[in-house]
Amino acid sequence: MQEIDISLLIRYSFSMAEYILNFLTAASPAELFLIFSLKIVEVAICTLRIILISKGYRKEGTILSFIEVLLWVFIASKVLVGMFEAPIKAVVYSIAFSVGVFMGSVIENYIAMGRVLIQTIISKENSAPLVNALRQKGYAVTTMNAQGRDSEKTVLMIFANRKGNEELIKEIHNLDSSAMIITNDVSTLKGGTISTVRKLAK
Repeated sequence: MQEIDISLLIRYSFSMAEYILNFLTAASPAELFLIFSLKIVEVAICTLRIILISKGYRKEGTILSFIEVLLWVFIASKVLVGMFEAPIKAVVYSIAFSVGVFMGSVIENYIAMGRVLIQTIISKENSAPLVNALRQKGYAVTTMNAQGRDSEKTVLMIFANRKGNEELIKEIHNLDSSAMIITNDVSTLKGGTISTVRKLAK
């Protein structure tokens, strides 16, 4: 009885191994790599397109949408043809989708397109040197007097590009380590005084 159980176990193990091997090798490695790499590119473009359009970059988003759909049609046809014979295609497709979302957000963060409004609450005695320095560098700065719990404060509203705004925040903290800084994305901006160089650099 024990020998029969062992033989059944061996046959079952070989069957499982054969099934797994067939599952993994039903599609060629080159085809799987093509699906994986192109799907990452397509989803990264899709993620980037959504972020750009939400920030007001409609022309750039429209161009990316054309490339995105072109890639999707090609990849989808590769996956759907023979998918039941090679379900590994769907697995690779799904994994690539997740990786593509992450890559798209990383690329967008690196490019850092768009504008931000930095609101800073700073001590009144430190406000004048900071405002003068920022305006000399071409930043648009609006100031408002405010009253804090223990002392008078100045609220600065600073328009800047997303790329490089960390340096601006660091400069503010170097002057006043207790400054409160709030950053908001800006999708629409009309009017006001803005440096031409900084407008072109957005």
